[in-house]
Amino acid sequence: MLFKRKIFDTILPWLSKDQIIVITGMRRTGKTVLVKQLAEKLETKNFLYLDLESLDNREIFNVKNYDSILTRLAQKGLDSKSPICLILDEIQLFPEIISRLKYLYDHYQIKFIVTGSSSYYLKNLFSESLAGRKIIFELQPLDFGEYLEFKEIPYKTNKKVDLSLGAVGYSELTSFYEEYIQFGGFPSVVLEPSAKIKKLLLDDIISSYINQDIRVLADFENLGKIQDTIKLLATRVGTRLDVSKLAGTVGVARSTMNGYLEFLEKTYILSLVPVFTGSQDKIVAKAKKIYFCDTGLANSLAQLSSGAQFENTIYGQLRHFGEVSYFTKRSGNEIDFILNKNIAFEAKETPNPADLKKLAKIAHQLGINQYAVIGRHKPANFEDFLWGGNLK
Repeated sequence: MLFKRKIFDTILPWLSKDQIIVITGMRRTGKTVLVKQLAEKLETKNFLYLDLESLDNREIFNVKNYDSILTRLAQKGLDSKSPICLILDEIQLFPEIISRLKYLYDHYQIKFIVTGSSSYYLKNLFSESLAGRKIIFELQPLDFGEYLEFKEIPYKTNKKVDLSLGAVGYSELTSFYEEYIQFGGFPSVVLEPSAKIKKLLLDDIISSYINQDIRVLADFENLGKIQDTIKLLATRVGTRLDVSKLAGTVGVARSTMNGYLEFLEKTYILSLVPVFTGSQDKIVAKAKKIYFCDTGLANSLAQLSSGAQFENTIYGQLRHFGEVSYFTKRSGNEIDFILNKNIAFEAKETPNPADLKKLAKIAHQLGINQYAVIGRHKPANFEDFLWGGNLK
């Protein structure tokens, strides 16, 4: 059974619009399945799916006369006299495709749906070459609600964070949430029942990322150094980033490390979360915090503490609801997460009243009136918290 992602309904209305639909995100998040599901909803049946991992499919577009591409597509079964939709998978493997897309879009009004496993060059290249011609969607690993759907567990989705839910569903869903924390939300990993094979799948995702995304998209001189960087960053989940110290540990220049970090973030393997502040200058100046795109992936790279696993999972859940930042004071007091600049969260494995009182004090100082302590475990004598499993 193929399950539909939440983003499916967001993309669906764009099938009837002129814009090129671009679906990007880290590999193995389900982009290929998603575009095939979207193809079933096209008004026209005159469409063609081409995987650009195939050299034969790339050859279709490897011509000087772009008009001749249409002839080659007709040989694949497309009717050039009817509305055409062309679905191109893994376009990052053939960067030259962009000029062909632009020409065919402008001259033949072909509808395109394309996927790529990185924003590293896609966003910049598209913004320059396809301005006004495209709409970009980013596909992340499964959120917890999607995870439950893939497990065929009934649940009620939340369009926004509901602080009143407390520990609703804790007894029924806690075992699933614990598995989600340990192994993350890559679809193939979620659907695999064996813990041993789950770990092998996560190792393979990392290996594919290094040997395909990094090798294909980047020109780093020393692949071993960026691999060392990834592993070190996994050990520092939830901590503030010290670029100079990290560069020194890896043995590269600060400028090189900044290049690594930009690449890692734009290829979706990790996120660097900014400080909450009213000044954009201060956001740039203050250290960002490190979180991985998927806790299962981070667990496969390093032995994360139980607290780091939980915090990374909460970050992954919150980002589905909007913009995430954190707050820190000179005294060392922090707020783990601030969502959309108006809801404050503290992640505690076993929350207590003191955690809530401390969070409330700092939040009120910032003018934030909505806040909650997010718990992993349900304490015996404290009900005024939001269970992490209700962020879905």
